[in-house]
Amino acid sequence: MSKRTPLYDIHVAAGARIIDFAGWQMPVQYTGVLEEHRGVRSRAGLFDLSHMGELFFSGPKALAALQQLTTNDVSLLTVGQAQYSLLCRDDGGIVDDVIIYRLNEGYMMVVNAANIDKDVAWISARLPAGATMEDRSDNTALIAIQGPSAAAIMQKCTEYPLDNLYAFEAAQAKIGDAEVLLSRTGYTGEDGFEVYIYDNTYASVIWESLMKAGEPEGLLPVGLGARDTLRLEARLTLYGNDIDETTSPLEAGLGFFIRFDKGDFIGRAALAAQKAEGLKRRLVAFNVAGRGIPRHGYALYSPSGAQIGQVTSGSYAPSLERDIGMGYVLTKFATPGSLIAVDVRGKARPAEIVKGRFMPANTRRRP
Repeated sequence: MSKRTPLYDIHVAAGARIIDFAGWQMPVQYTGVLEEHRGVRSRAGLFDLSHMGELFFSGPKALAALQQLTTNDVSLLTVGQAQYSLLCRDDGGIVDDVIIYRLNEGYMMVVNAANIDKDVAWISARLPAGATMEDRSDNTALIAIQGPSAAAIMQKCTEYPLDNLYAFEAAQAKIGDAEVLLSRTGYTGEDGFEVYIYDNTYASVIWESLMKAGEPEGLLPVGLGARDTLRLEARLTLYGNDIDETTSPLEAGLGFFIRFDKGDFIGRAALAAQKAEGLKRRLVAFNVAGRGIPRHGYALYSPSGAQIGQVTSGSYAPSLERDIGMGYVLTKFATPGSLIAVDVRGKARPAEIVKGRFMPANTRRRP
């Protein structure tokens, strides 16, 4: 039976269309994907992310354990900082992509909802003595507010000075009576915050407080549909679509988050060999000429008609008013500006590979 977040009743009362997602009953849309998407880009949107997993690490060997488990260099984090990282198999395949926070009492790892049980089992089998992991996913709620007005709205609800926080920084704060971790992170390419609520009984109160504070700015509740189009425009990968255990971080363009110089970690040898030998395929982003949404699994072709890969994510991009996608292609065809074709329901649609994000990021980076 699917789980429900602490905000389920609020979503139903707001008229959300509910679907099963990763074993959870989640809102896919409220007023509509296009309106919600454009609301985030122009004003702000509120997301229920309480289905995500939160794993806490402590003990004298916690840092050493995370250094061995993940590809990024956890030792670079100071208290209040976060980093994107990956769990990899011995062969370099991606177990999950995660965010790690350094807190006063240890470390928190945020994992994808569909992977919670898998990640807990995988980590538990590799956790050394002197490091402990506690799965607090069921007791932790997570709400995100994203968009140009997010900071102004959030500041109405907390006394913590938000100007102190830049992207991938976090602080302990209070919203009403609730103790929360306030993180300047998100999955939309916009400035915003993720609010980790340690006692999920406060989730509804915080949601309603933010909605009330954001009413003058036109704050909208946003479902999974717009979350997907927003992250695609920002060229952010989605586990299970763009990355999984059959893909490597190097193929997916996530090499920046691999720190080969930090010492050994699971998957290092395989990734180093792959880097030395050269990649056979790469994840690329592309614009489709004309109309034709490139759905997951659609074939990608070279100009000569040979299949060179397949689509992993695709959608109509509301901010750009065109169809876009991502997919893996043979490396020789991965150069920005290269022309390819997408098989959209039996018709070849021309497409061009682009460099970087479809939309520039509007996050608040530390100068």
